[in-house]
Amino acid sequence: MYNAKAYSTASATSPLASDTIARRDPSEHDVQIEILFCGICHSDLHSVRNEWSSVMPTVYPIVPGHEMVGRVTKVGSAVTKYKPGDKAAVGCMVDSDGTCPQCKAGFEQFCPNLTLTYNSPDKHLGGVTYGGYSDSIVVDERFVLRVPDHLDLAGAAPLLCAGITTYSPIRHWGVAKGKKVGVVGLGGLGHMGVKFARAFGAHVVVFTTSPDKKEDALRLGADEVVVSRNTDEMQKQAGSFDFILDTVSAKHDINAYLNLLTRDGNITLVGAPENPLEVSAFSLIMGRRSLSGSNIGGIAETQEMLDFCGQHNITADVEVIPIQKVNEAYERLLKSDVKYRFVIDLASLKSE
Repeated sequence: MYNAKAYSTASATSPLASDTIARRDPSEHDVQIEILFCGICHSDLHSVRNEWSSVMPTVYPIVPGHEMVGRVTKVGSAVTKYKPGDKAAVGCMVDSDGTCPQCKAGFEQFCPNLTLTYNSPDKHLGGVTYGGYSDSIVVDERFVLRVPDHLDLAGAAPLLCAGITTYSPIRHWGVAKGKKVGVVGLGGLGHMGVKFARAFGAHVVVFTTSPDKKEDALRLGADEVVVSRNTDEMQKQAGSFDFILDTVSAKHDINAYLNLLTRDGNITLVGAPENPLEVSAFSLIMGRRSLSGSNIGGIAETQEMLDFCGQHNITADVEVIPIQKVNEAYERLLKSDVKYRFVIDLASLKSE
């Protein structure tokens, strides 16, 4: 084992603060990475404050962070894909059983024995896994990803969660030229959904409750912007969408969007409202419409997404902060006061 610098918290009400954590020495299949940037995901905030206690109770101390990019510093003797100095990335997963039907099909994210990047049982050191608010991490080669050389590393960090979370359903539901696609909400997920849908050639419409987001939505690649509180604007879009990506985590009327779908259209939820959404059966059956959900993607699809981003020069719009401002960033995140993703510059950890 070796010691790594990190930021952690010991309780749901304590601020994140400087800490020292244990990391395992690389075994023959492991890659050690110096973390240069780590995105802040809303999941980090939920986990730190134990707001998902009924589903994923937090084990303290917790070191969050699952949007990491950095450089390889050491590799195990059996590692073939990476060498010291390579750019590398780690997302929401660091291990799976590799033998279940989900893993064999390339859907490691659905593995019943999945190891998440943080707050999962650590089969190497005991306790739980620690995430990317740290200066380094050691990960099995199978869960390390390659970052296209020309992408800005800070902007690439959120691709490891916000990017793949939006890319995967857009890819799955066949978004392409000639399709009309809606994106509900223009936040950390929504702004990536707009970029991807546009890059796939679709006609993109952003739905927002904030009229002042229109200019930014158009800048990001939207063809139209609809203020969802405007009944007339919504009615004009009825029955015309092939696919809608719903990124909203707050309570909202899902039927208003189901009614915008054409025959066989689909809405996929990637936002996770705390309370169940009420769905009218008639909103579905009167057009053979469907409502589905998606989280991240498997390792192969995540690498495909990163390569796609390299080809189309896609990164997240980010605000880079030193780690000393992480607690302030959490408070701003609650107010949606960021365009559109906070990213921690881990060089700032060296002064701790």
